[in-house]
Amino acid sequence: MAEGQRLQRIGRTAREPVKLRGAIVVLMSAQGQPVPDIAHLLACSPEYVRGVIHDFNEVGFKALDPKWSGGRPRTISDAVRRRICLIARCCPRDLDLPFATWSLSKLAEHLVAVGVVASISRESVRQILREGGISWQATKTWKASNDPDFQAKMAAVLDLYDNPPADGRVVCVDEFGPLNLQPRSGRTWRPEDEPARQRATFHRYGGVRHMLAALDLVTGKMVYRIRHRKRRREFLSFLKVLRERWPSQKLYVILDNFSPHKHPQVRRWAAGNDVELVFLPTYASWLNWIECEFTALRYFALNGTDHHTHAEWGTAIGDYVRWRNARALPKRHFAPDSVIRTWTDYKINVA
Repeated sequence: MAEGQRLQRIGRTAREPVKLRGAIVVLMSAQGQPVPDIAHLLACSPEYVRGVIHDFNEVGFKALDPKWSGGRPRTISDAVRRRICLIARCCPRDLDLPFATWSLSKLAEHLVAVGVVASISRESVRQILREGGISWQATKTWKASNDPDFQAKMAAVLDLYDNPPADGRVVCVDEFGPLNLQPRSGRTWRPEDEPARQRATFHRYGGVRHMLAALDLVTGKMVYRIRHRKRRREFLSFLKVLRERWPSQKLYVILDNFSPHKHPQVRRWAAGNDVELVFLPTYASWLNWIECEFTALRYFALNGTDHHTHAEWGTAIGDYVRWRNARALPKRHFAPDSVIRTWTDYKINVA
């Protein structure tokens, strides 16, 4: 009786057709139905019905579970799959084709034309590329540094990150902007097929503003000022703000090669006020730890917004920075697993 009740539950709830059909076979057999009638009702062979009944008598309910096999053997060898992945990574023009990028259909057609495979579908190409770790990605730009002292400057910056001096404080400084009054695209959770809409603008009134910001590695907090311009005098004024904030410590200021940073007046003031300017290699702003904070600022505070006055987006930035600083942690371990840690000379292509 208990087995019959369990078979009935399987008949009501089973999602696998194989398991459902096996349960029906056993139930009908238990009710006295002959094998030919069961086979005719379920449109299967009598041998299949007898096999299910015998297996159920021997091993019980395990006989009803589907017995999946490995499927059809692969017709494309591992070596051919690797070659397909290699061809997909090549530019079609290098293979004497009149286009600069692949589509799945063009790649499949080329593979057949050059004899890599006899035939192949677009779906098979897609699956082979996915299994080989090849994905469809947008190209990105990379500005190679032309600084002859790249390695030495990078080592100095990384040393400050890894071993902050006991006699001072390491601060990363940079400018963010220009910021103008325009709708900014972004992402948000919305019902399907109902994207958020923003106004289109063709004229940008109100001028621009610039944000001068500093990241304190000891506390992880940000200090910033909003200015109309980002000339030498605005930058020097911001350095004085940092000097007043930590009056008793030497400041190690990490910054890029923007011309106001290297102005003689700025250098003289820094030398006379216990501030050491540590310049990054040219075209290596990715070494400045504050850049990732700017990315988060843009994503969380500005993207998807449409501020009509500079005061509005200034308030948005201020609210985000205060929220961030309340949760800030000390900054340690800059890119510990990055390839830059193993460089002995400059790599032109690091992307």
